[in-house]
Amino acid sequence: MAGEFLHIEGSVENILFKNPVNGYIVLDLDAGGELIPVFGNLGDIEEGEVLILEGNYTTSQKYGTQFKAEYCERKLPENAVNIEKYLASGAIKGIGPGLAKKIVNMFGAASLEIIENNTYRLSEIKGISRKKCDEIAEEAKKLFSLRAVTSFLSQFNIKPKFAMNLFRRYGGNSLDLIKLNPYILCSDGIDVEFTRADSVARELDIPRNSDKRIIAGIQYILRAFSERGHTCMLIEHLLKVVSDKLNISEKEFYDSYNAGLEDNELFNYIIDDNEFVFLPDFYYAEQLIADRINVIRDFISPEDFNYDTLIDMEEAEKNIKYEAKQRQAITTAVSRGLMVLTGGPGTGKTTTLNAIISIFEKRGDKVFLAAPTGRAAKRMSDLTGREAKTIHRLLEVVFDTSDRLVFAHNENNPLDCDVIVIDEMSMVDSILFEKLLRALRLGCRLIMVGDFHQLPSVGAGNLLKDIIASKCVPVVELTEIFRQAQQSSIVMNAHKIVSGEYPDVTRKDSDFFFFKRTEFPNAIDLVVDLAKRRLPNAYKYSPMDDIQIIAPSRKGTVGTVELNKVLQEKLNPPARDKAEHKGFLYTYRVGDKVMQIRNNYDIVWKKDNEQGTGIFNGDIGRIIAISPAAQTVQINFDGRLAVYTFELLSQVELAYAITVHKSQGCEFEAVIMPVMGVFEKLCYRNLLYTAVTRAKKLLILVGSEEYINKMVDNNRRTGRYTCLKHMLSHRKEEIWQTQISE
Repeated sequence: MAGEFLHIEGSVENILFKNPVNGYIVLDLDAGGELIPVFGNLGDIEEGEVLILEGNYTTSQKYGTQFKAEYCERKLPENAVNIEKYLASGAIKGIGPGLAKKIVNMFGAASLEIIENNTYRLSEIKGISRKKCDEIAEEAKKLFSLRAVTSFLSQFNIKPKFAMNLFRRYGGNSLDLIKLNPYILCSDGIDVEFTRADSVARELDIPRNSDKRIIAGIQYILRAFSERGHTCMLIEHLLKVVSDKLNISEKEFYDSYNAGLEDNELFNYIIDDNEFVFLPDFYYAEQLIADRINVIRDFISPEDFNYDTLIDMEEAEKNIKYEAKQRQAITTAVSRGLMVLTGGPGTGKTTTLNAIISIFEKRGDKVFLAAPTGRAAKRMSDLTGREAKTIHRLLEVVFDTSDRLVFAHNENNPLDCDVIVIDEMSMVDSILFEKLLRALRLGCRLIMVGDFHQLPSVGAGNLLKDIIASKCVPVVELTEIFRQAQQSSIVMNAHKIVSGEYPDVTRKDSDFFFFKRTEFPNAIDLVVDLAKRRLPNAYKYSPMDDIQIIAPSRKGTVGTVELNKVLQEKLNPPARDKAEHKGFLYTYRVGDKVMQIRNNYDIVWKKDNEQGTGIFNGDIGRIIAISPAAQTVQINFDGRLAVYTFELLSQVELAYAITVHKSQGCEFEAVIMPVMGVFEKLCYRNLLYTAVTRAKKLLILVGSEEYINKMVDNNRRTGRYTCLKHMLSHRKEEIWQTQISE
């Protein structure tokens, strides 16, 4: 209906609801004596303002007829009555109803012009000091600056939430900075689409081949690559993608690229004859990781002490017999203080880890345990009997002086521990690991535990694989499958898969089952029936809490998007007492199982008497309330209650079915996995292996044996561009390429 927008104009009579985070607002507009209910993402509007709105009327059974505003042009009130109402609403901090009346009585219709340009004249009013004038002037400057930014961006259909993001970062200089370089709009944290920033730039007559545009385009493409796991990109590949997208020549690309290197807006790193291009954050992260690991390795000298007696004591105390590789791992961890412990399921990683922790504690060392996700941390706690935290919670998210979220623990405020053990290292990305290493004091020992056969992290980097491949860190791989684990077909088939052997799908008396289905409708029906009826009846599993459907892909007939819609209809159907909200991809309903699909450090959560910030990629929760009036959804993430705006739901997906990538670090009582119609690029071994090892007690594959075998046969690893392996192994002799060669 884009060409059919209606226009209405009037003054804001009442503010009924306002969300200061995303600018969503519900208000009554006085349009020539008629009160019109209005809603939309219009920004920080106050009573008394004059609005020119474009949009359409909508009708609902609950709220009746309302005007949904898609575009808003704001005018400051011009008559004394509306100016007083505007000031009395608290638009400017420090001016309440009483002072608003005094100001309007003194200056009338000129009141706002006085406040904006001649604030010192307020001292003419009895009781207002020069200090008070200065305070009001500072607050007024913020208000008028934000209004100016919001108004300017609205011309390009850029929503108020982006103006707020910009203003939080740059404050009162925001509009001037946009006019100097509109491409700051698509920088990380502001997040306007590059094409939108480009339209602003065209309006400001910024040339198509300007350095500002091309550097911003390179950065934008590199961020897109980082979302696929790459920390850097080969320059030849980058040149092609950027030149095509921005319609520029090779010379124009290299001219701007060189300028970006000189200004440290881009970095490069050369391995042999290959040049890799980085965004600053990823370059600094990989560089620091290489530096710190080498420092830890060099600082903590290997101990010659023989730990056999201590290990014998652990065996006697716990009534355990450690095999040779386990003893080697325990000795390496305690003597070297830097180690990777790896191995597949059933090889005794947890048993070994418990012995390592126990010996450190008996030496008087303070040991911290951490994992990348809440579920992985909880599992670590359950297996070790000790408190484990997520890495984010361990580092503590706080606000800095610019109101930006940072970690409380860093070089200046290190963690108070002698040893840190990180589980599920395959899931840890480069940026997060860099932050963790910054928070470790010199001499802190680092034990990394993970399975390098699993998929790499959702975030950019290939950390565990790069560290092992660099041969700069002692690595002990456990390979012997213990007798008890050999009773599990899940464990035995997982090892077959990783070794390139086909899993045994013929047994009907184990914890690993295969149901052959060749037609998509039949496969979907079986998956739903297993989750809703058969497994709950046979094993008393909860469809929501114990059973997880895992699919190779989001797309396709048996991809997570379509499966979630079918499963939602069967497991949580609509009902009169269940509020719901229709989003772009899904309808969200009270009772739905959902997953956060990107890190968000801003979301506030409460748990009992504790409050914190941050819900992270892969966190699974349940919707417990939806408020259409307030446009909010309340989600329970394992006891942490978080409130989302409807707009933030773009970061949340239904989680009755999740992809293998999103299942990393999780373990479920029962896993059901459709294996048919798998896209070629997802038909590979370690994706199947990762899925199989998510099942704790029961795994069911539904589909085609041909696809299972095809995945086993394809040992193609998920390729990622990183330079960490080279940085680690060549750190002492390499010359850093931070500037373009002459």
